[in-house]
Amino acid sequence: MSSADEPRPVRVLLVEDHDMVAEALQQALDRADGITVVGRARSRAEALADVLEHAPDVVVLDRRLGDGDALGVVAQLGSGGARVLVLTGDATPAVAVQVAKAGGAGVLLKSAQLGVLEAAVRDVAAGGVVFDPELLPGVLDRLTGRGPGTGAALTARERETLDLLAEGATTEEIGRRLGVSRNTTRNHVQRVLEKLGARSKLEAVAVARREGLLG
Repeated sequence: MSSADEPRPVRVLLVEDHDMVAEALQQALDRADGITVVGRARSRAEALADVLEHAPDVVVLDRRLGDGDALGVVAQLGSGGARVLVLTGDATPAVAVQVAKAGGAGVLLKSAQLGVLEAAVRDVAAGGVVFDPELLPGVLDRLTGRGPGTGAALTARERETLDLLAEGATTEEIGRRLGVSRNTTRNHVQRVLEKLGARSKLEAVAVARREGLLG
């Protein structure tokens, strides 16, 4: 096969704000046959600019960036035809559903092996959808309306935290009423947000009301 007949490599934009992680991911993807990293961004703002400049086939997007939760820009990053694959260390079915509804091509845990990421990039570039095997059953249940609702994933203490958030309690008030430290309270609040796929306390309460989790 002549070079003119060889398929064009999959063009990847890597969005990751930790330089060591980004370097490792880029080296792994650049070593893979038929994949090339055409740009690296460290924030949501840079990613939105770079996707226009580089026209990638796939955007590998870290969820937690310095300028905010990257789930909020999934739809924008994919609006020009790029396929968006989200990497996260704390994936839940609710987060995965949020990615899917925004038009994202999938979610992988950051702990996944580099070979799994390489295969996922190829799959989504070819039009497929890739979700971490641990998430897929919950994603399908939520998208089809089957199975337990979001509330089934909340622990008893997280439900108490959610109830207090709905009352408008501050982090300090929640900690005092639950009898736990400020750091523990923040962890409870963060887990509630993650499990509900919310980016703020207000959004978490709104999601909870919509899903019937609050009285």
